[in-house]
Amino acid sequence: MGYIEGQSRQQRMLLPDSIEDLIGQDNPIRVMDAFVDGLDMSKLDFTQARPADTGRPPYNPKDLLKLYIYGYFNKIRSSRKLMKECHRNIELFYLLNRLEPDFRTIADFRKHNSKALKGVFREFVGICLKLDLYQKDLFAIDGSKFRAVNSKDNAYNKDILFKKLLRIEENIQHYLEEMDQTDQSESDEKEFTKVQIQEKIKELQARKETYLQYQNQLKETGETQLLTTDPEARVMKSKDGFHCSYNVQTAVDKGSHLIAEYEVTNHCTDQGLLKSVADQTKETLNMETIAIVADKGYESRKDIQTCILNGIIPNVAMKYDKEERVHTIAYVETAITEKDRRSTKSEDIRKCLLAGVLPELYENSGIEVEVQTQGKYSCFIRKNRNTVICPMGKELHKTKCKGKNSIYASKEACRECTNKCTRSGFKTVSFGPHTTVVPVRMFGECRMEVQQIPVNAVISSYNHSMDRKNMITQKVQIRMKSNPVIMKERMCLSEHPFGTVKRYHGAYYFLCRGKEKATAEIGLSFLVYNMKRAMNMVGIQKLIAVM
Repeated sequence: MGYIEGQSRQQRMLLPDSIEDLIGQDNPIRVMDAFVDGLDMSKLDFTQARPADTGRPPYNPKDLLKLYIYGYFNKIRSSRKLMKECHRNIELFYLLNRLEPDFRTIADFRKHNSKALKGVFREFVGICLKLDLYQKDLFAIDGSKFRAVNSKDNAYNKDILFKKLLRIEENIQHYLEEMDQTDQSESDEKEFTKVQIQEKIKELQARKETYLQYQNQLKETGETQLLTTDPEARVMKSKDGFHCSYNVQTAVDKGSHLIAEYEVTNHCTDQGLLKSVADQTKETLNMETIAIVADKGYESRKDIQTCILNGIIPNVAMKYDKEERVHTIAYVETAITEKDRRSTKSEDIRKCLLAGVLPELYENSGIEVEVQTQGKYSCFIRKNRNTVICPMGKELHKTKCKGKNSIYASKEACRECTNKCTRSGFKTVSFGPHTTVVPVRMFGECRMEVQQIPVNAVISSYNHSMDRKNMITQKVQIRMKSNPVIMKERMCLSEHPFGTVKRYHGAYYFLCRGKEKATAEIGLSFLVYNMKRAMNMVGIQKLIAVM
């Protein structure tokens, strides 16, 4: 018995198969084809969206976009490799109608349409919204480092430049001394001739001029780093050391694991990026309010407070606090109606919180609001030379001396305090050389017994603000408790897209330079990620029907 044999290569056919017949109905390239055909290239601002009346006809941007989506779908990001596939891949024969663009044409398309490619990602998000794939209950925000097109050898800061200039000066001095020895020596056996030494000194002086220019550039711009290959990237710390990278932020939907929004930044840390990513997600999904979860790398009291005041529920892992995060804002007396309390608009939410009223949106979210009035008396008691006990029983430590007085403070104690004795965030208290007690008035109904002013104590008569005129006597305290259940869900949400893109797609580094082009490049990876998830969730035929 023989083997199963195919057709002979020389066999001629009267009616050859069409490419359409060779592509199955459940092939993913039919989704790519339908998706791109439905895009308005002029609205997305693609170059050559409308061909010129004269000159050589350009390639249709839809065809080149299909090529890139297919490439990222199949782990091919290089323009040269995509060019090769156009000559031999039957799926691309179908997708591009046998077009074979040059690799430079392919590469230029990605470079020249960086802003438009971000719009393509959002167009597919819109299709997923039509299919109700985004559940919108919770979004996990996280960041990951992607390598930039820049070597660490071409990255400089003030310390590196100082050391390099110092080393150059030492080398120049060494060669000058060697030149003097060469002039005085009569021996023919010399390591370098005088001409060779002069060439080396000339080369070192040229490098010195370059480094001095870099120093001046850092002073003029105020930047802390200078990267010569990709100036917009930064040296960042990652799990395997320091590398020239971009910090890519994503917002991932809890129910579908689809990426709702992304942003490429050159921030070395995630701190301060929470609200900007959340705002972009709200805009993309057309939402007025949003609940997000993030790790402790996003710990920024100012950023978190701004989120709460603008209709964003920020479940951020505790970095400094233990069980709850306390924020104090100024009280603004306002008449709040039930309509205001139920509103989801940012301005109405802010108005309610400033008036000390909890918006309906924040009920059952772990956020509590309380209007605190200054009332009960208490005091700070000096325990010893370096320690003071605050009214809530926490220790304050000596931070500095001001004349004969000693200044005591503790940010950790004030950060978690639910009944503050100051209208500001942190309290500093000054003790004179013979003072043992500093009285103070507390805000709010104290949950625990506060310190009483001891009898016969040496009380400071000038180191408190109890008798100041025009003093604020009311303020609003916002408390947000930690939610361990949501925190456990975070890693399963945010890490999965990054792992898929980096390992499966091989996109752990960028091919293009500049933040704008990097945004387009990673946008193609995230578009393909969403496309695959949507196919698995609703099927290819339903996805094509919506398109």
